[in-house]
Amino acid sequence: MENYNQTSTDFILLGFFPPSRIGLFLFILIVLIFLMALIGNLSMILLIFLDTHLHTPMYFLLSQLSLIDLNYISTIVPKMASDFLSGNKSISFTGCGIQSFFFLALGGAEALLLASMAYDRYIAICFPLHYPIRMSKRVCVLMITGSWIIGSINACAHTVYVLHIPYCRSRAINHFFCDVPAMVTLACMDTWVYEGTVFLSTTIFLLFPFIGILCSYGQVLLAVYHMKSAEGRKKAYLTCSTHLTVVTFYCAPFVYTYLRPRYLRSPTEDKVLAVFYTILTPVLNPIIYSLRNKEVMGALTRVSQGICSGKM
Repeated sequence: MENYNQTSTDFILLGFFPPSRIGLFLFILIVLIFLMALIGNLSMILLIFLDTHLHTPMYFLLSQLSLIDLNYISTIVPKMASDFLSGNKSISFTGCGIQSFFFLALGGAEALLLASMAYDRYIAICFPLHYPIRMSKRVCVLMITGSWIIGSINACAHTVYVLHIPYCRSRAINHFFCDVPAMVTLACMDTWVYEGTVFLSTTIFLLFPFIGILCSYGQVLLAVYHMKSAEGRKKAYLTCSTHLTVVTFYCAPFVYTYLRPRYLRSPTEDKVLAVFYTILTPVLNPIIYSLRNKEVMGALTRVSQGICSGKM
């Protein structure tokens, strides 16, 4: 191992699966979750595209969330599975940079998109008469485009930095993907300034949107409480609880991982927490938004009936 590290520019991903039956069980479980995430998110994208009843800003944003999750989990799991099956845990210097870029870009875009979805629900419930103006098609497109562009710029800055710092220690990354904080621990220079920028990025892209989402839903719940329609209150509560579940499941472990100082972090704990926002969230999003949403289930029924009648 040491000889390899000294003569190769490749990194080694130590991975998530232990070399035992437990590792095999976790491998099978994560591959099944990956397949479920692919099917669920692809189905959500196609359903929103095919059913005209879902051609609204809320579902347009949801289709983008599914697209991000689809790419997000595809950035991580195939490499994990390949490493486990082949026994070759190396990843090229360039490959590590590419994986790191897509992970950061998609992660930042998803956080901003979740904030946009919270704003959408806030306007829809608190200012329903202003909704067509404040959430027009143009505004919706700007929100989505801005999320992708800002997330990509942030990812590019971090990726360029980690690819230009000198690595003079072992090139074994104690993680299952090229996570920037895990890579920085291998550097042979003082990186405390850069770690400060990671803290700042996490605050801007995760903590602030999370706080903003909580505040907006606080206003929403207050407005819902004063609704006269029991059916309207039920629908609003269902929508809010669904979104808050997704946001908390995604942001909480992410923020906890990236805002902790290096001396309080452990590789094992970081890997377990990373499973939540890289693997579990992409599979849970389509399940939560479909099974708890009558409009999505209705659209699924209409599309299925249309396909069946077309074949007949």
